[in-house]
Amino acid sequence: MSHNATGAGDVLSAKVLTVSDGVVAGTREDESGAALTKCLQEAGFKVVEHRVVADGTETVARALSHMAYGFNGLIVTTGGTGFGPRDQTPEGTRRVLDREAPGLAEAMRAANALGRLSRGVAGTRGLALVVNTPGSQSGAVEMLEAVLDVVPHAIDLMGRRATQHPTG
Repeated sequence: MSHNATGAGDVLSAKVLTVSDGVVAGTREDESGAALTKCLQEAGFKVVEHRVVADGTETVARALSHMAYGFNGLIVTTGGTGFGPRDQTPEGTRRVLDREAPGLAEAMRAANALGRLSRGVAGTRGLALVVNTPGSQSGAVEMLEAVLDVVPHAIDLMGRRATQHPTG
């Protein structure tokens, strides 16, 4: 699936946050973070940061606050959206969101049958759009691709540049 993240000669920026005790401990490869970075780059985004943090509400909230500060673009998280006791990415994300974007989260969950098990949320923090994806490589990419077509317009509306609402 190909999306164009450019408009008026500029490129949208993106950041990736991997939430995983295993990746932090060095016992697991960050396959989903790498896959999201590749997907974003292929869609025309410039990935300007990729962080890894341990699972937990506070670690996620703190990382997202720092990543969103002064940033107008997309922040994609991977991991911590399931039913495990340490899966607290949605809770940490909600703690820092200014406004939720339930339509994005619903579209992402509809990407495949297992999406119904995701507790991920989406919303805004300042001028950044934040979306949670699952920790599996294929699930993360599928869910991101489910909304990539509307992300550039959402970021434009949040202040990247003046924009007209679509008419058709």
